Amino acid sequence: QVTLVESGGGLVQAGGSLRLSCAGSGSIFKLNAMGWYRQAPGKQRELVAQITQITSSTERIDYADSVKGRFTISRAENTVYLQMNSLKPEDTAVYYCKARNLGRDFWGQGTQVTVSS
Repeated sequence: QVTLVESGGGLVQAGGSLRLSCAGSGSIFKLNAMGWYRQAPGKQRELVAQITQITSSTERIDYADSVKGRFTISRAENTVYLQMNSLKPEDTAVYYCKARNLGRDFWGQGTQVTVSS
């Protein structure tokens, strides 16, 4: 079992910044992928950004088109970060961390991000 704990959400004005963190713990063999998803009220959960380990020295980073140039994902061991700049009201959502361990996906409990106009 893998536990993911997110932090860093909150209320910010449009144009502001927030940094989300997600720390993984538990029975971790190797977290092949870690990323962030979000779900706004009445909408489906969507990918925001993800880091996938391709080889021991190569990783692939994917971003949703809507956040490219504004958000940056990074990772240090079993912790993944999401630096969010130039936030817009449409970025308001619950942000969830996801990690893959031995082919199984695990989710965090979510952290609320609210961007006021």
